Amino acid sequence: MNNLTPAKTFIVSLIAGVTTGMGNGSVFGAALMCALGRARFDDWGGWGMQGLDPSTFMGFINWCMIVFGVAFTAIMLISLNRHGELEAAAAK
Repeated sequence: MNNLTPAKTFIVSLIAGVTTGMGNGSVFGAALMCALGRARFDDWGGWGMQGLDPSTFMGFINWCMIVFGVAFTAIMLISLNRHGELEAAAAK
């Protein structure tokens, strides 16, 4: 029996996925800024709700962090579920 179902591992996957994914998203943003500067972003976007506007540089980086966090959470859920299936098969 698989003890590592997505329902049982959601919180752990969310914490691990979001912290890892958002960390990687911020590194992606730093590398982008080092390589391109602000590129075609007219505004830095660091004030208030502009920080979530993807047409500003900061908003673009924040959205990258959110997307990376969601993606890494999904990866964690899939991998923990698959690990549980392998453990259950080995226990038989």
